Amino acid sequence: MTNLKTNYLGLELKNPIVAGSCGLTGSLDKIKEIADAGVGAVVLKSLFEEQIEAELKQNIDDYQTDYPDAYDYIKEYTRDSAVSEYLDMIRDAKNSLDIPIIASLNCVSAAEWTTFAERIEKAGADALEVNISLLPSDPKKSCSDYEQVYFDVVDKISATVNIPMALKMSVYSSSIANLVSRLFWTNKVNGFVLFNRYYRPDIDINKMEVKSAGVYTSPADISDSLRWIGLLSGMIETDFAGSTGVHDSDGAVKMLLAGAAAVQVVSTLYQNGTSRATEIVEGLSAWMEKNSFDSIDQFRGRLAYDNQSDQSHFERIQFMKHYAGIA
Repeated sequence: MTNLKTNYLGLELKNPIVAGSCGLTGSLDKIKEIADAGVGAVVLKSLFEEQIEAELKQNIDDYQTDYPDAYDYIKEYTRDSAVSEYLDMIRDAKNSLDIPIIASLNCVSAAEWTTFAERIEKAGADALEVNISLLPSDPKKSCSDYEQVYFDVVDKISATVNIPMALKMSVYSSSIANLVSRLFWTNKVNGFVLFNRYYRPDIDINKMEVKSAGVYTSPADISDSLRWIGLLSGMIETDFAGSTGVHDSDGAVKMLLAGAAAVQVVSTLYQNGTSRATEIVEGLSAWMEKNSFDSIDQFRGRLAYDNQSDQSHFERIQFMKHYAGIA
């Protein structure tokens, strides 16, 4: 029998397959269904800063008054209401399941609402995934301005919680390796999830409108995460979770060989049903048996950057002539 147990963020997981934050992990019934499919942990649907702020703006617009204290009340009530529902979901999940429950915050700033992280910890979450969504599109802001948001959010949250914190990163950075390294050395982050999945625009040329290019990933989307986990896992002694593009057990094995401590799946659960998680876990076990591995640690990181005699595979960014089919 293969041993699929692994450690992620200081938590023992029965296997490295983690249901990532999404709509499927936003209701107790679905969370139970996913857990029954055999995942090692679940990341709950994110509590979004932008959603809270939008609700707050709507409530204030709907309530006209000359009393500043009334606005303060509306502000606190709106935020507290959204968070209370989230806390109830954490408590219900913890009471119903025996796998780690990881809460999730989606941030665009270090606003005061992040102090709700303390209540998330008290509700029983085993860890917290902080999803920082940044698109460096403002020409008036420098790279350091955007990167400072990571440090501000981490400082704010780490001051209020003691549970492990994973940082879900954006691929948009002029120096990802340097940024991850500096965040690691704050000693406030226990792991990194690579990477965020962003809305992708497309253009309908008949209607001449901007539209969505599609929500789900494909197996081809694994490359960015695979590259950076392969590069960073051998350089920085922390936990990395692979996210984006893992649709089957082959993708999970690739992430683990590159050095991931855990592997998040989302799109494939939507497209193939929650039973897909069972197939991935069973496929991982079968691959290990086929290659005579008794545990994850026996092969995890075997193909990471620091273990390769030819280290150019992860660093190469241009196609060589024979790859492009040019004589």
